[in-house]
Amino acid sequence: MFALKRKTRGEAVFDGVNVLLMLVICFLTLYPVWYVLVNSLNSGQDAMRGGIYWLPRVFTLDNYAAVVDNPGIVTAMGITVAKTLVGTVLHVFFTAMVAYAFSRRELIGRNLYMILGTVTMIFNGGLIPTFLLIRDLQLLDNFFVYIIPAMFSFFDLIIFVSFFRELPQGLEEAAKIDGANDLVLFLRVVIPVSLPVVATIALFHGVWQWNDYFAGVIYITQNTELQPIQTFLYRVVAQNDTSQMVTAAAGGITKSVTSNSVKMATMVVTTLPIVLAYPFLQRYFVKGLMIGSIKG
Repeated sequence: MFALKRKTRGEAVFDGVNVLLMLVICFLTLYPVWYVLVNSLNSGQDAMRGGIYWLPRVFTLDNYAAVVDNPGIVTAMGITVAKTLVGTVLHVFFTAMVAYAFSRRELIGRNLYMILGTVTMIFNGGLIPTFLLIRDLQLLDNFFVYIIPAMFSFFDLIIFVSFFRELPQGLEEAAKIDGANDLVLFLRVVIPVSLPVVATIALFHGVWQWNDYFAGVIYITQNTELQPIQTFLYRVVAQNDTSQMVTAAAGGITKSVTSNSVKMATMVVTTLPIVLAYPFLQRYFVKGLMIGSIKG
């Protein structure tokens, strides 16, 4: 029997300090979210007095009613859902297809392509050349501005390639004996056995698509009906564009809402779906980071 090693007093104090530090970091991370939620559930007129930190003082759902009654946020939510679904599917398929070609050892110039692709991860043309390219492609104020530029990522390609290289060679050989060509091999053999990495990349890109607001700010300038929910939130918070929602609330719901309370409710509505989904999807992110890191 092995005796358990007792921690010294110094080690115990060190562990206690680490636990305390972790609790402080968790508090500093979560409290701003809790503060926004509490103020979104409180009467806007009452919140102007201040002093609301932990629980609503005058509970109300009028702020959320003002947000939901705004047709702009409903349209923006639909655009966000559409671009997240379509963009994620096309991104995963296109990136996986290119990565499968990169994983083939018989690909001529593979090392050169990898070097060129790695350079693009470090250097890029910048915002102005990108904007001019998007304009020349006639993607300004176009839904596909969210889809086409994001169809490929070299970082995701590296993750795919690391996974594809670990697949048993016997699977491909058996499929080729049965007469399968490269396309059939990719669709019917490689993709079905690569669901872990496919799910990982889909989650990476799906979360990015949901949270992206910059494309809507830069490339959607005329047709505001194409702006996603995060761009809508940006314009509400950064540009103080809550007058219409407050006016509608004052006329049809209640006079308890204010510009600041509507901002709080808007932030909760736009971020709640991904916040609720992330804890269930976190294990896929961890698995994605571990892909290709363990050999043997």
